[in-house]
Amino acid sequence: MTNLPNCPKCNSEYTYEDGNLFVCPECAYEWSAEATEEADDSLIVKDANGTLLVDGDTVSVIKDLKIKGSSSVVKIGTKVKNIRLVEGDHNIDCRIDGIGAMKLKSEFVKKI
Repeated sequence: MTNLPNCPKCNSEYTYEDGNLFVCPECAYEWSAEATEEADDSLIVKDANGTLLVDGDTVSVIKDLKIKGSSSVVKIGTKVKNIRLVEGDHNIDCRIDGIGAMKLKSEFVKKI
């Protein structure tokens, strides 16, 4: 049996080969053998639709988000410009007009 690499996203050991790609059955992440060989340490963040996000992107909020400790709400459809990707539970740092600096989860936004 060949020794396959662990998933770079969730570190699962149950990966398998599908043609020239490696696939993780736990998080459904797919990557190529070249990406494994390069040992790319960049942060991978995807929006609610699975589109890859990068620093500086503009995204739109896909549901109303209550702000903890406040009566304010970030409304659906709010555009957020010039995002920064960070590691952690809330993986987007941004500034929203009228509200200020915030951290968002990528699962509640879509790339415009």
